[in-house]
Amino acid sequence: MDFLALFIMYLLLILASVVLVCIYSGRKQSFPARGLNCITQVFSFIIPTWLQRATKRVLHRLFHTRSCLFIVLHLALQVAVYGEYTWEVCGYCQELEFSIHYLLLPYLLLAVNMGFFILCSVTNPGTITQSNQESFLKAYAYDGVMFQKSTMCLTCNVEKPARSKHCSVCNSCVHRFDHHCVWVNNCIGAFNTRYFLIYLFTLTAMAADVAIITAAFLIQVVLLSNMMLGSYIDDQGEEHTVEILFLIQHLFLTFPRIIFMLGFVVVLFLVLGAYCCFTLYLALTNQTSNEWYKSRRYDCSCCRALQPHDRHVYRNVYSQGVWINLKEIFKPLTNTEIKKKT
Repeated sequence: MDFLALFIMYLLLILASVVLVCIYSGRKQSFPARGLNCITQVFSFIIPTWLQRATKRVLHRLFHTRSCLFIVLHLALQVAVYGEYTWEVCGYCQELEFSIHYLLLPYLLLAVNMGFFILCSVTNPGTITQSNQESFLKAYAYDGVMFQKSTMCLTCNVEKPARSKHCSVCNSCVHRFDHHCVWVNNCIGAFNTRYFLIYLFTLTAMAADVAIITAAFLIQVVLLSNMMLGSYIDDQGEEHTVEILFLIQHLFLTFPRIIFMLGFVVVLFLVLGAYCCFTLYLALTNQTSNEWYKSRRYDCSCCRALQPHDRHVYRNVYSQGVWINLKEIFKPLTNTEIKKKT
């Protein structure tokens, strides 16, 4: 017991010392960055060095190199969800006389989603090369803050157009770079952002539709069985009226795979729904994820404190109204059209 208490005190001392080191050594960092550094240093005391190196190699392989692993995982999850939906939910819903059009809607969304998933994966997002850099240089004006003129990409050996960025995963500069999406194994740029938006929205709609149909089936089962009007006897032999917790436990024991699938698609819908709202905001304001993230540097309180006089003020100069912003995404100018425009 004494040994256990000493061991716990030793761990607490290590944790306290690491937190103090992080606080005093990372005062110029943001709070999330300091927190992440603290967590990393704490785990470095606990996790063996060989395991840390192996984890870094795996994470680098997954997120910093092009790989089809996430595409396979993406397809496997869709097969699992739709397999359960087809095998059990649709069969039970047909017995309960649900509308066939209502039950077929998830398959229609799946077909549309897979089409735009493929387009998003195979479409050139706007790779900048020495042969086409001249046309891309004329596409957008430099704002003088986030994008500076005559900036060279040393890796690609090209002048970087405004709103472009070098993707370390694809090892190329991309026109109107948004982000690199591991789920489609491609960059999201000027020429495939429209496909990505529709892919994302249909994926969210799929999760919502499957969740609604599954929830409607379970509610119908509860109503037809009159479970809410019944009672049950617990382990002590006492009788209780059916409560929500007991009802959920009963449904989980009766339909375990369906309940598990419902929980998964509900969480998926919440995550995708939040990301959809953020992506829609970026589209309506003509920003990319890369630009939004970089703009936080110019607006943060840390930057104002460190450089009160020399700090550049960032302003989004690319937004031209909702309609033109959406038109720019869904009908981007090609290289030929950019040359004619200029």
